[in-house]
Amino acid sequence: MVMETRFSLGGGGQQPQPAAPVPNAVGSNVNMAQQQQQSVDREKIFQWILELSSPDTRENALLELSKKREAVPDLAPMLWHSFGTIAALLQEIINIYPYINPANLTAQQSNRVCNALALLQCVASHRETRSVFLQAQIPLYLYPFLQTVCKNRPFEYLRLTSLGVIGALVKTDEQEVITFLLTTEIIPLCLRIMENGSELSKTVATFILQKILMDETGLSYICQTYERFSHVAVILGRMVLSLAKEQSARLLKHVIRCYLRLCDNGRAREALRQCLPDELKDNTFATCLRDDRNTKHWLQQLLKNLEPPAGNSSSSAITPLAPQ
Repeated sequence: MVMETRFSLGGGGQQPQPAAPVPNAVGSNVNMAQQQQQSVDREKIFQWILELSSPDTRENALLELSKKREAVPDLAPMLWHSFGTIAALLQEIINIYPYINPANLTAQQSNRVCNALALLQCVASHRETRSVFLQAQIPLYLYPFLQTVCKNRPFEYLRLTSLGVIGALVKTDEQEVITFLLTTEIIPLCLRIMENGSELSKTVATFILQKILMDETGLSYICQTYERFSHVAVILGRMVLSLAKEQSARLLKHVIRCYLRLCDNGRAREALRQCLPDELKDNTFATCLRDDRNTKHWLQQLLKNLEPPAGNSSSSAITPLAPQ
């Protein structure tokens, strides 16, 4: 990395103050030391990337690169364009498949594959590699992990990290991402985790659904048929009932955002007028949302949107399906 050095020239032939060169010299030495350290670090990064190609050195390389991924802005292109690296990461994923059904995954195996997933998340997040990441259909390799139901820690960590990769994709708000995901089974996978996962996994899965709904194509897709809409409505309703017992402001926020976005579709709005859980209409979550002004505003907006229209004329609504 080239460090920019700026020089300031005094006017009128004045001599510099005697003390001036001292801090400048110190700063220069510090910059040189930083450059040397950064050079060493990048050399280590390149070395670890090379070590991914060998099964004997891969585990440590995965660990080190996953720890450094936030500090290396161009790590994603480095990983994508280095020979055999993505294949090595996919091999780590495939190697775990025999251990997820039947459930026989150890903590060490889970940690190792999650380090590989963390690097794939890095690739998914980067603007230069996101499109090719999708074109290679790499997210599909993660779906077997999202299908698991075992609730012990290694499996929960595996599901959560896999969700993180998809979450990194949808966070970009790019049409290409939503278009790709709608051709896959990501919505039913997220809905199952939203119903049965841990609080954190539920939160990430609901965030993914929210991001899909925020896209016009995603909203139209979910509201296109009775089956799709009702599946989403039932799961959201069950989540509200569950949250009434074990409240989580973070998770509730995303649930409300999903409901609010569904209201932008006329037929879905008519259905929600009949099947929105009562817990969102009374004071069940008043304490939970006491300090969350944004979520309180979204809930108020949701209830306002669902007020019966003047005249209450009949409409061609999706047949509502009440939460069970």
